[in-house]
Amino acid sequence: MADSKIYLNVPFAQKDEAKTLGARWDAIKKKWFVPADKDITLFARWQTESGAVESPRSKTSPAKIGSSSRKTAAGVKTHATVKDFVAYNGDALPWD
Repeated sequence: MADSKIYLNVPFAQKDEAKTLGARWDAIKKKWFVPADKDITLFARWQTESGAVESPRSKTSPAKIGSSSRKTAAGVKTHATVKDFVAYNGDALPWD
């Protein structure tokens, strides 16, 4: 698995910090990843809960997209106060 990549969930506001530590942007997956030559522990706060290595993305069902409450990786539930608000989850750039 020399070619495998460990993908990160880096919020847009923290992209410069991840880049400074050595993370790279995968333009096809539109996600940050840790190169093989970097220490993974530097990126612990952005790792997915499973620490996933190159796995296919699961499709979000249409019913979940408009949901007013979302469950985060830490298991905390948040509720939107604005009806049309959609939280940024780090999977895609907000303008895509």
